Amino acid sequence: MERSGVINIYKEAGYTSHDVVAKLRGILKQKKIGHTGTLDPQAQGVLPVCLGKGTKLCDLLADHDKEYEAVLRLGITTDTQDMEGNVLQESSVQVSEKEVRTCILSFQGEQMQVPPMYSALKVNGKKLYELAREGKVVERKARPVTFHKIEVLWMELPKVKIRVQCSKGTYIRTLCNDIGEKLGCGGCMEELLRTRVERFALEDAVKLDEVQKAMEEGTVDSLIFPVDRIFDQYPTAKTTTQGDLLVHNGNRLFSELLQEEPEAESGYVRVYDSEDTFIGLFEKKTDQLVPVKMFYRKEN
Repeated sequence: MERSGVINIYKEAGYTSHDVVAKLRGILKQKKIGHTGTLDPQAQGVLPVCLGKGTKLCDLLADHDKEYEAVLRLGITTDTQDMEGNVLQESSVQVSEKEVRTCILSFQGEQMQVPPMYSALKVNGKKLYELAREGKVVERKARPVTFHKIEVLWMELPKVKIRVQCSKGTYIRTLCNDIGEKLGCGGCMEELLRTRVERFALEDAVKLDEVQKAMEEGTVDSLIFPVDRIFDQYPTAKTTTQGDLLVHNGNRLFSELLQEEPEAESGYVRVYDSEDTFIGLFEKKTDQLVPVKMFYRKEN
């Protein structure tokens, strides 16, 4: 049986995001599984994993804002911008706690960030980390990112723990590097914990061995977040039996084929067929609903 939805995995240190997917394929006995954004092997925390029809959500969830807690280690610069890399420079930390706090908070808001060489971004079809391992450094264009909020949780120089709420495509390693550079003593990331992706929070995340246990006990479905609930901020519509055939084939819907429809004149709508099966996300335009993202698949 193929399961569909999202499971909030707590990725432990030592696993790559691909490792998690591979292990879940073995545990759940299904192939169609995908993750929603890479976490470095030594990083821990929230990794929403999409199952079955839910794999269509991967890009959508990857685009959402995220929250992290990180330990910044001042006085050390490495080639990977974290403590896993080769040390390029060590410096004494001669800055005050006040200077460090002021510098860190200055990164709040919109920033231009240069992606690190040790990242999965591609240049001319090759991943940057592959080029870095060959000893090559290529020019990377700075990209706009947003740090919605940065908090200093504790400070025991040369270490500082921060909480960061940021936009997609943000590298916390690079933030740590940039803070150290601005302070003039260098810096890198010592620890990273992802605490939230969209609605998926750390306190609700489950480890792989917990999924394995739930599978053995027959309770694994209780860990899976249904696909339609990702869109629960939108109103619902329900088709008539005559509308089922059209909607099952991904066609647009007119009002006369709906037994329930939202009052709003425009906007996104969750559409269900007459049997209450979730079909997908549609957009209401005047007198019709137009498909945006379909999740219905006819069972053989």
